[in-house]
Amino acid sequence: MAGRETPATRAARKAGVDFRLHEYTHDPGADSYALEAAEVLGLDPQRVFKTLVVDRDGMLAVCIVPAADTLDLRSLGKRAAMAPMDRAERVTGYVAGGISPLGQRRALPTLVDDSAIEQPTVFVSAGRRGLEIELAPADLVALTRAEVRTLRRIA
Repeated sequence: MAGRETPATRAARKAGVDFRLHEYTHDPGADSYALEAAEVLGLDPQRVFKTLVVDRDGMLAVCIVPAADTLDLRSLGKRAAMAPMDRAERVTGYVAGGISPLGQRRALPTLVDDSAIEQPTVFVSAGRRGLEIELAPADLVALTRAEVRTLRRIA
């Protein structure tokens, strides 16, 4: 387990929540880390969530949305935008493609798409590329103190 331990797994373990780790070989040429995880692990992309860091009027926040969906930035305010990658990495302590909503260097306000609540378990990055953590959506919300609302763009 030592090689798979990350700040995210330590946070989940410390909180006492049930979780499972799923490891896979990351393809450096993959376009979408979350979709890659879903495909390689044979999961429904609606159960695999990507962790996106956004800038809301100068304040960073984390948005957790299904891998196959697009974040509706307009739902976050007129001036909401994706945070620059270097800033997201610096603040969270993780590298892009491995940013976990758990165990961040500085806990950011977090929003979780409401579709997560409909799933028996969800998968999010466990803190590095090629490692996913599976946990109950209620545990994800509790550990991140997240607000649950619709974040994905609905056609």
